[in-house]
Amino acid sequence: MCAKRRVDPEGLLPLTPVALNILLALADEERHGYGIGVEVRERTGGEMRLGPGTLYGSLKRMVDGGLVEESEGHAGGEADDGRGGYDAGRRRYYRLTGFGGRVLAAELARLEDVVRTAQAKGFLPPPRRGVSSPGEV
Repeated sequence: MCAKRRVDPEGLLPLTPVALNILLALADEERHGYGIGVEVRERTGGEMRLGPGTLYGSLKRMVDGGLVEESEGHAGGEADDGRGGYDAGRRRYYRLTGFGGRVLAAELARLEDVVRTAQAKGFLPPPRRGVSSPGEV
């Protein structure tokens, strides 16, 4: 990935659904590959299941592009992921980089604009009262 693209997060937009969901999975904490897949599957209600080729191919491209980096993993360990510690020593952990966070924020702002436009055109109902937008408190 060229240096100019790394300076301008909007140069990477729009993100693919896979890339968006991987970045969202890493937005709140670092995770190993299997944990990313589980988080995406659970958050999407099973609608998105990332096979190993898709997940690790995407992660490699994201590492190469500076969106994500490998890390040492959780200092205190992760919650049991149902795999009984299988290959825990070989797990690669990933975390969002500052650039990856800026790309994620730019994509979410872009999507928010799309939703606002659809609402203004009457295609989507406006947000329900009492439901805050992601940036609101």
